[in-house]
Amino acid sequence: MNDSAQARPVRDDDSAVVGDAAVTTPFLLRAPLRSLHAQGCRARLPAGGTATLAARVAAFFATPRAGLPLLVGALPFDPDGDDALHQPQALSNAALPSAPPAATFNGRIAAEPSAAQYADAVGTALQDLQQPAPALHKVVLARSLLLDGAQDVDPHALAARLGHDPSVATYLVTLPGGPQEPPAWLVGATPELLVSRRGARVLSHPLAGSARRHPDPAEDAWVAQALLASAKDHDEHRHVVEAIVAALAPWCSHIEAEPRPSLHATATMWHLGTRIEATLADACTPVAALVAALHPTPAVCGTPRALALRTIRQLEPVPRGFYAGAVGWTDADGDGDWYVAIRCARVQGPQVRVYAGAGIVAGSLPALEVAETEAKFGAVLNALGVDALPSIRVNGVGSR
Repeated sequence: MNDSAQARPVRDDDSAVVGDAAVTTPFLLRAPLRSLHAQGCRARLPAGGTATLAARVAAFFATPRAGLPLLVGALPFDPDGDDALHQPQALSNAALPSAPPAATFNGRIAAEPSAAQYADAVGTALQDLQQPAPALHKVVLARSLLLDGAQDVDPHALAARLGHDPSVATYLVTLPGGPQEPPAWLVGATPELLVSRRGARVLSHPLAGSARRHPDPAEDAWVAQALLASAKDHDEHRHVVEAIVAALAPWCSHIEAEPRPSLHATATMWHLGTRIEATLADACTPVAALVAALHPTPAVCGTPRALALRTIRQLEPVPRGFYAGAVGWTDADGDGDWYVAIRCARVQGPQVRVYAGAGIVAGSLPALEVAETEAKFGAVLNALGVDALPSIRVNGVGSR
């Protein structure tokens, strides 16, 4: 394909495309706002922390270059860690391939930390959160399951299975790795929009406060209403909305957030969500600047941010990597969509690490937070052919 063909404008209908489905797909996003299936890598954005993202993106697009005016990729959870964005060779119209149901998982599963150890970490955080005048108001603590299978896991098939839920944004992103290592992928299906920008219009849809869905319709409706009435979950959610509004305020002339959260459903979970719409004071402000201002939000980190980050580093035994980071795209006009990288797994050969976290506030109970993380493992574990309950019981006390 020649450079003039590749340089055609990238439009929301994906009109600058190639039809070769055999070309490697290092980035895939299927989402309500825009879907992208990107092949190849023409150039990489020099890696850096979130604070320098906007400047690096601006310098990249200011440099004369052939190819699509587009960058796609992922940011790690740690705002000081190196991101992984690249300019794709081309876009494809290919839909997510259909995938048969996952075969029953055969291999070793290790919970890191175990359910009991995670409950202890929640208890430690609560000692700070329940002080008379606490410095820490919320912290999100995560845990993971490490799966060692008998054969390599196909990240594209995993993404296809996760993509059966139309309420989420399904994503697949290649991750940096060593030259002697198998390719590594971040694969997930997130319900949470960090930020979207189209011209001067900005949209964010944070989620915080969760409950496991129930197969019985009457019980499921009761669970949803109980979440909507939960003071603890509203407290957790309020911290997220207030922080996002405050972070957007310096950039925007108008911000409107729904006065109360509403229910947001995925196939496995209920969430409290608030739609936030804003108008940029300067229409030239790029989405990369907004991402840097927002990430990581209290939905995946806590508040105040610096203290929550320090608490996470002290209490979580496994580094998050790109879990709870952000996945998305930006173009040369500064538009883009970025989603919070949750409900995901890191896939590398036969090894898969599945992540889940829960927001801890003063009213939290350790056993219930264990149960919430267990429920959040469910979507990815089901797509891998794993029964969540036995996988957790192998390594410690389960939540039931």
